[in-house]
Amino acid sequence: MNWKGVTPAITTPFNENLTVDHGFLAEHSRWLLDNGCTGVVALGSLGEGATLSPGEKPGVLRTLGKSINGSGSLVASVSSLTTSEAVSIAKAASDLGCTGLMVLPPYVYLGDWREMKAYVAAVFRATSLPCMLYNNPIAYGTDFLPEQIRELAEEFQNLKAVKESSTDARRVSAIRALVDDRLEISVGVDDAVLEAIGVGATGWVAGLANALPRESVDLFNYGMQGKDRKAFELYRWFLPLLRMDTVPKFVQLIKLVQAEVGMGTARVRPPRLELVGNELEQTKKIIEEALRTRPESVGSYALPNRK
Repeated sequence: MNWKGVTPAITTPFNENLTVDHGFLAEHSRWLLDNGCTGVVALGSLGEGATLSPGEKPGVLRTLGKSINGSGSLVASVSSLTTSEAVSIAKAASDLGCTGLMVLPPYVYLGDWREMKAYVAAVFRATSLPCMLYNNPIAYGTDFLPEQIRELAEEFQNLKAVKESSTDARRVSAIRALVDDRLEISVGVDDAVLEAIGVGATGWVAGLANALPRESVDLFNYGMQGKDRKAFELYRWFLPLLRMDTVPKFVQLIKLVQAEVGMGTARVRPPRLELVGNELEQTKKIIEEALRTRPESVGSYALPNRK
């Protein structure tokens, strides 16, 4: 399992009747890998996992397992209201072609450390798959502190990585100071990627990579290789779009960017609604300006194989 590099949190595409578009899902995943991404994370927040039924989730993973077919990593997000359901998802993931899990805290209930540890520990014990702990206190209300992450790493050998989305780059260096190289650390906030790399991140679970994978991969690689001038030039151009990953309507925004580059539609499932009116107009202006000034050095895309 490769936790390094750029791994998009892949969006879930929908047909006009809002059923899952499995054909485009397969095409999209292959296109992301063709453009340098190391794999995908499915069924997460950006993948609208909370709106997918228990019957739809295995179908998404099955489609991705077949389309990726060993050419990259397939990570399933484990998110649930209950420990028992989270354990069931973890047990099923390996049978559906997944190579790893991203483990979220439970929805709704904000427990103390004893309860949160018991929850994630149950998931870790339920599978032999390597796991990534997802820390996103802003979205989920649960904050896994660096000392708690070290405690989990000492007890569970299949905990291999952390997705750090607290928006505080200092968290990356704090985790690294406590666990050294025991865990890979991925940044989960698009507009903090270079800052996180600078203090020890080795991966990026990315949002805008769904629409602009080549730019994302080049930005990450420039940062990892210490090519500061190239990194900051590309970052400056990219930031108006990367900031779309950090606001409540990030799913609608990222899917709109996909639509504007010709790789997907803006369709989302309720309660989300597509952007309209002035909000849509202003967002399109940002996207159009970014595409107009798109750096030539990263313009050579692998194109989708449309039949």
